[in-house]
Amino acid sequence: MPVDITWWGHATTTVQDSGVRVVTDPLFAQRLMHLRRRRGAPPPPAAAHADVAVVSHLHADHLHLPSLARLAPGTALLLPRGAGAAVPALKRLTHLRVTELAPGETAEIRDLTIRAVPAKHDGRRWPYGPHRIQALGFVVEGEARTYFAGDTGLFDSMADEVGACDVALLPVGGWGPFLGSEHLDPHKAAQALAALAPRAAVPVHYGTYWPIGMDAVRPHEFHAPGDDFHRLAGEHVPGTAVHKLAHGESVRLEAAR
Repeated sequence: MPVDITWWGHATTTVQDSGVRVVTDPLFAQRLMHLRRRRGAPPPPAAAHADVAVVSHLHADHLHLPSLARLAPGTALLLPRGAGAAVPALKRLTHLRVTELAPGETAEIRDLTIRAVPAKHDGRRWPYGPHRIQALGFVVEGEARTYFAGDTGLFDSMADEVGACDVALLPVGGWGPFLGSEHLDPHKAAQALAALAPRAAVPVHYGTYWPIGMDAVRPHEFHAPGDDFHRLAGEHVPGTAVHKLAHGESVRLEAAR
């Protein structure tokens, strides 16, 4: 059975595996605080149709409450452990089936196993809340093993924590002209790809949102990360097929197993 990957922009994707739809870090807004969507229309209503949503960490561009509210009643929502205490407004999402996970823990969603893995990223709620919650990535295991990295920097145990994977959804940029050490730029994402060695990769978390009024400040940081990652991956990890998707575009990958 093939695995379908759709990129809706930023870190929002749909992974369809074994007949189960998984949406990652749902963000369906045109504008978020000081950020404006500068490329691609907001995802259509169909993007909110999922069996399960995974949220990698508490930052508002990944845990976006209005977008989560659009998910259908009964949708499973997987969050980092402690998210409910750190974000009390999550209690209003009574239509969702919420489960909190720590690294190494799993959730069974029909024919999928979704395993939480650690990420190297600030897990506090914007702007610098008191709760430090472990940021996560997720490995979706069905016909294929798909690693959604969320938002992370490089860390030594990444490949060991993730294990063998067929597809890697890797962040390659951000939403501003400067990235800190807890992010992957195209060069670091290519290093992560070399360590993970999946059959296929899709770059995400770039070329979608940009601070209002900063269009002329280092614009290449907005436009270039996807192309740069594609080029660097081809140079250093030629065995991995990189699929650089447009917003709303999908790729179908044949599962190896």
